[in-house]
Amino acid sequence: MKNELQNIISGKGQVRHGDTIQTVSRYLRKGTSTGRALKSGKQIKSEETALIKEFCERNSFWITGININAFISSGAEQKVYLQNKHKVIKLNDSIYYETWEDYLNNLLLHNYFFSDTAYQLIGFSEQDTILYAVVEQRFVDSDSDTELENVKVFLTSNGFVSTRNNDYFNPELGIILEDLHDENVLTFQGNLFFIDTVFYLTPQFYLP
Repeated sequence: MKNELQNIISGKGQVRHGDTIQTVSRYLRKGTSTGRALKSGKQIKSEETALIKEFCERNSFWITGININAFISSGAEQKVYLQNKHKVIKLNDSIYYETWEDYLNNLLLHNYFFSDTAYQLIGFSEQDTILYAVVEQRFVDSDSDTELENVKVFLTSNGFVSTRNNDYFNPELGIILEDLHDENVLTFQGNLFFIDTVFYLTPQFYLP
């Protein structure tokens, strides 16, 4: 599994809705490769923001005309809009991530582990000088409160160890998964649906 995930992150492997995410990631890596190891995360992210804007201009990848009347909710990192009865649109400013590439890696990891709620990157939007990734996701209904113990049991059976509260770590893969409270994992007909995840790659992930 680790080798498969490494290939997906590097762009060599495939995952649901991964092509566009990998294309943008590749564009960022190509544009920020020089002296990257010597730069701070803030410097890298600033360069990435400029590169994403450049990419959007070159590839007509800007999203405009979002229906603000379809607003559902917002959190620290994103705004959520109802697109139709089957899908939602989420605008994420990557505030939880040191770099935009880290955020894009999160999307790829989510799509690998939770393909039933996979994110599709459909563009970027700029509002009040803030850059947002615009992703489309299946709308998931909920018919009961999510028991966090069920989330823990599910993740534990898949190699993730509880570290604190709603945060987990997979020691074999070197992947952190955080913020899995009952609004980010919904329950419908007895099944868990992970709709908002925060994945991080640790240096251990890149080891053979």
